[in-house]
Amino acid sequence: MTRVLVTGGAGFLGSHVTALLAQHPSVDLVVSGDVRDSEEAGVVSARFDVTDAASLAPVLAEHRIDTVVHLAAIVNPGRDVALEYRVDVEGTANVLAACLEKGVRRIVVSSSGAAYGYHPDSPDWLTEDDPVRGNDEFPYSKHKRLVEEMLADARRAHPELEQVIFRIGTILGPAVRNQITALWDGSRLLRVAGSDSPFVFVWVDDVAGAMARAATEGPAGIYNVAGDGRMTVPEIAARLGKGMLTLPAWALGAALGVGRALRMTPHGPEQVRFLRYRPVLDNTRLKQTFGYVPRLSSSEAFEEYLRTHPGVARD
Repeated sequence: MTRVLVTGGAGFLGSHVTALLAQHPSVDLVVSGDVRDSEEAGVVSARFDVTDAASLAPVLAEHRIDTVVHLAAIVNPGRDVALEYRVDVEGTANVLAACLEKGVRRIVVSSSGAAYGYHPDSPDWLTEDDPVRGNDEFPYSKHKRLVEEMLADARRAHPELEQVIFRIGTILGPAVRNQITALWDGSRLLRVAGSDSPFVFVWVDDVAGAMARAATEGPAGIYNVAGDGRMTVPEIAARLGKGMLTLPAWALGAALGVGRALRMTPHGPEQVRFLRYRPVLDNTRLKQTFGYVPRLSSSEAFEEYLRTHPGVARD
């Protein structure tokens, strides 16, 4: 029987994961490690902060944890880069060190498609064999790259600790509101000329389902987590019944530069790369090797998002 600690267990994704694990027949105990208590039935709460290295190992020992699902992260990155680094990078280092100290058998880590970075020479579909090149100009992307490099070092030095790393696409869910979904709220969608900027979406229940399998029976490894297919900006605009504002990359970059100088926006010219060269994840290995098939495709996840967020699409 597995005894699981979920860091960030009281958060948006963590609450879905702990709820599934609490019902799993091969799971003996689920502990939510967070700065707040879990509200999920059958889940034990353990308050700690992943940035406090000394607080982690005692929890692992007290509950005899053999599997850690590490989800603790900043929900809306881009506001406090120093805090994001402490949570995402130093926090992961603390969790990893505690797992090694206490002999944890497996760690499951939520990475991101952003770890691949936003590059003009990325293939149309990224596989797990493509290099992790997270951009220095995007702290979130950079931090995910640093975390993956840290985990790669640990795999070489400590093969006894099994790793499952999920590079996750854009997560949609009934409570999701972030910088991605904000792109769809206006009367027109922004499009960079010459780029369809495709998205891969995955519904939160599918991410949680993959996490639950990783914590209990799935094989170790690195896997892209996304629904089948992708949606381009023109396709999204058409589904929303909205027009597009299409700008050349140079004009958009210049406008963002002026806007940031005038403190009208926190985003600068580098944001054009984020909009233009989105990583598009191939989920073949998730389905064929890991053995998890997302219930919803990218387009179906988007439809579910619209159903749970009335008013985003025009009737």
